[in-house]
Amino acid sequence: MHASVQVDQYIINSAEFAIPILDYLRNLIHRADARIEEKIKWGMPFFDYKGTVCHIASFKHHCAFGFWKGALINDEFGIFKERSESMGSLGKIKSFDDLPADEILIAYIQQAIRLNEDGVKLPSKPKSTEKKEIVVPEYFMEALQEDPVALAVFQNFSPSNKKDYVLWLEEAKTEATRLKRLETTIEWLAEGKTRMWKYKK
Repeated sequence: MHASVQVDQYIINSAEFAIPILDYLRNLIHRADARIEEKIKWGMPFFDYKGTVCHIASFKHHCAFGFWKGALINDEFGIFKERSESMGSLGKIKSFDDLPADEILIAYIQQAIRLNEDGVKLPSKPKSTEKKEIVVPEYFMEALQEDPVALAVFQNFSPSNKKDYVLWLEEAKTEATRLKRLETTIEWLAEGKTRMWKYKK
């Protein structure tokens, strides 16, 4: 197992309930393939072999496990909660009961590795040009509800300030980037900052 000290740190610094779950997922990923290497990217543990395979993350009240190429994985056991769910392929993991059986998860991890070995790329997202009504994505609303201060600030923002944040989250190319941005967004909102606060005098 190519263990990384930074991943050790990440797990140790997670919420108490999350530590055994993250530890368990990490070991399971290495069990799936001994060639997998781990590192911290975008502030969370990533597992790579010939490209990114998957990542894990922890939040105040749940953990996440996401496949980088989740959209291409054949979900024959129906373990994916929501294909576009930014919380990770398995939805919110609050306890071991929320995890699929080991052998199922291992099979999926091996499938993800094969996609990398075969050089299968994720389809690129179509660019839309029409101006749309601002829709606050569900994962963003959920995160806001966990932080009443951030929620209040967001609700009092002008439409353009709200849109800045939503677009920033939605334009994230990967789930991991989006999770990282979501964390920053909640932090900034709790401090009453707009998305562009750094650029405003």
